[in-house]
Amino acid sequence: MAKDLLRQTRDYFKAQGIPEVDASILLEHLLKCTRTEVQLKLLRMSDDDVNELDRELRRLVLRRQNGEPVQYITGSAPFRYLEYQVGPGVLIPRPETESLVALVLEEIDRRSPAKSKVVDLGSGSGCIAIAIASERSGTEVTAVENSLEANHWLAKNVAALAPRVRLVAGGVVDACRGERFEIVVANPPYIPSGENLPAEVRKEPASALFGGDSTGMAAPVQFIAAAERLLVSGGFLALEHHESQAAAISKVLGPKFGEVNLVKDLTGRPRFTTARKR
Repeated sequence: MAKDLLRQTRDYFKAQGIPEVDASILLEHLLKCTRTEVQLKLLRMSDDDVNELDRELRRLVLRRQNGEPVQYITGSAPFRYLEYQVGPGVLIPRPETESLVALVLEEIDRRSPAKSKVVDLGSGSGCIAIAIASERSGTEVTAVENSLEANHWLAKNVAALAPRVRLVAGGVVDACRGERFEIVVANPPYIPSGENLPAEVRKEPASALFGGDSTGMAAPVQFIAAAERLLVSGGFLALEHHESQAAAISKVLGPKFGEVNLVKDLTGRPRFTTARKR
């Protein structure tokens, strides 16, 4: 029975249209081990322990089947080299956003960390700000977040992973008044309203997903205006956006920014734009 538990759960998820890897993630969570250790731990368990594990797993499987993201169930999500605490009320870190961090790190390396004040607008879980601070230790990083629910997770992650990141509770329109930064990075809400999303994504906060109108551009426009206000002359902006918004983003940037550069994600979709304030 023990050796079949993982296979049976994978097969069940496959039949339900749920990624099979979620079965491994749930078992790793329950067994408190790595993926490579799951089968070995199962084989070493007594029948009574396996039966109890099966009951616990079934409860988690039901939650996943009902559309709850696996990261909310386990309370953890990986991003680059770290694990972040997540739960209802905060956007789950996405692998593609790791490329946004890479763009910022390249800019920091051109400037040197000591000369790079960075602000992460709409920080959410803090994955972008914390990744930058932990991978470029000389960089001064500020994380701005408006949502009370997201700020709960942001504070937990900063305290656990990068205590020197400065937290600012507030919206992008007026946060950090009077301050200037060399780099602004943002993954704003940008999904066009009405776009059909998977059930598990709909469990995440709508305010962190949808950009405010049928094009999804209302929020990105606000973030770009904030970047213009916060950046020094020659300052660098790195922005994630919807694959359909590249031309619109470039148009909004045009009057106040130069060196506008569209960057594709690992699947070839146009998902990031960088620019420099004139």
